[in-house]
Amino acid sequence: PSRGIEPGSASDPTIYRFHEALAVYGPALKELIHEEFGDGIMGAINFKVDIARREHPDGDRVVVTFDGKFLDYRW
Repeated sequence: PSRGIEPGSASDPTIYRFHEALAVYGPALKELIHEEFGDGIMGAINFKVDIARREHPDGDRVVVTFDGKFLDYRW
């Protein structure tokens, strides 16, 4: 797999859905991270992503896990 943003990737349906999901849920995820860990961010260095399939009566579900180190803000 390649890393980075390729030209035209926003027109790919799967990549667009990731953009859309983070645009919609990003602010809430940020607030939940701050509630659980304090002021800081999830790092993208030494970052892991896991993809899994979960069976569901209405159709299989895609489970995506982002696993990044918490980095507190150093004021």
